[in-house]
Amino acid sequence: MKVVCNAPEEGIGVYIIYRLSHGNVDLVFIGSYGKVKQSLSLEITEKGLLREITQRSKLNDWKIKMLAEGIDALDIYWYETFDKEPYDIPSTIKGVIMQRYFDVHRSIPPWNNKF
Repeated sequence: MKVVCNAPEEGIGVYIIYRLSHGNVDLVFIGSYGKVKQSLSLEITEKGLLREITQRSKLNDWKIKMLAEGIDALDIYWYETFDKEPYDIPSTIKGVIMQRYFDVHRSIPPWNNKF
């Protein structure tokens, strides 16, 4: 994952994971990273959005998940949300995307445990 992920090391934003399985593509996870302080400075630990995505792949052990669920491929899209105007707080954007998903499916994505 570290080799192919081109997310910014110090950026904050949201990321969305899709799975390709048996010819179908569906959204399985919505994540966000980073906080905005009162001073409008960013709260970033270690390597920002890049680390969040690559670390999550280790924590959930995506290879095992892919084999167990018969997943052919994963697509991960990331969006830096606080790099230029209009500035968008990552957790707010995650909430909007999550709500839209919920409105359509009446559930949260399968890899999100809670929201």
